[in-house]
Amino acid sequence: MSTLLPLPLNSKFLVLGPVVAAQDATEDEEAAEDVIAEDEDDEAEVEDDDNTELTEEKEEDLPSGEAKASPNADTTILFVKGEDFPANNIVKFLVGFTNKGSEDFVVESLDASFRYPQDFQFYIQNFTALQLGTLVSPQRQATFEYSFIPAEPMGGRPFGLVINLNYKDSTGNVFQDAVFNQTVTVTEKEDGLDGETIFMYVFLSGLGLLLVVGLHQLLESRKRRRPAPKVEMGTSNHNDVDMSWIPQETLNQISKSHGLLLPNLR
Repeated sequence: MSTLLPLPLNSKFLVLGPVVAAQDATEDEEAAEDVIAEDEDDEAEVEDDDNTELTEEKEEDLPSGEAKASPNADTTILFVKGEDFPANNIVKFLVGFTNKGSEDFVVESLDASFRYPQDFQFYIQNFTALQLGTLVSPQRQATFEYSFIPAEPMGGRPFGLVINLNYKDSTGNVFQDAVFNQTVTVTEKEDGLDGETIFMYVFLSGLGLLLVVGLHQLLESRKRRRPAPKVEMGTSNHNDVDMSWIPQETLNQISKSHGLLLPNLR
């Protein structure tokens, strides 16, 4: 037979009650903590998924990088008149392409454009693309010529010049090589003598010469129309002329040749 022990006056639970209740409470708390932990894990997984989706969206929204070039190809550029870009004048350059690989390359086009110097994504002047369609075999080279004219209002300003060479390999992979991608300055047009100014000067000079010749001919025609002036010959007495200083022999010769009778001064 079991014996019951007396309880303190301030006791609120039976001897067996608190133990069982305490155990039940502990198990409930552990279950509640497990549920909370599972909920937190679920929330963390949802947040991770959201972050992953946002990251993927941001990566999709990122602009594409620089032009992709093939490692089996090399390009070079040479400006015929140096890196000088005068406004309203022809700028000519040569682009060399070398196929270092074992597959064929087809060079499709060559284009150039002026961009905003602070952001090369903004186009200022886009030049016509040169369509090529040239096959370059392995270990072979090709050279292409291109020219453009900067607009006259662009003189004295810096611009980003981008020159792209577009090509593809035999399997259809497309490549683009920015053979030139720098900021340049378009120089202003020099105030010199152009063809029109020279033509104007020559025309005015010829017109002035024709005017002078015409005036000269007019004056000559007027002179020819005028009657010849009459010259009146006066008479004089040879006795009033002092011819003592003339030798007598000379006077005799003049008298014989002209039939004049001159006095003998001796």
